Amino acid sequence: MEQALHNLVEPMVDDKASLSVKTMASLDDKEILLYVYAKSEDIARLIGRQGQMASALRNMMSVASRLENRRITIKFESY
Repeated sequence: MEQALHNLVEPMVDDKASLSVKTMASLDDKEILLYVYAKSEDIARLIGRQGQMASALRNMMSVASRLENRRITIKFESY
């Protein structure tokens, strides 16, 4: 899942070296928690206007997570 999300967002960021996608531990075994770390201007582009891009990314990844019978949560963080 981590690599799939990284492959989706990589073409959308300017500084590809600063992009990082990490899987974090969750209290729920049925949940996958992914964090996308990038520079603030790249995060703004990934979230999009009124969150449209972030919503589309979450929808695409939720389809993939259904194959594993899990729920996915994606958070965007800038540095």
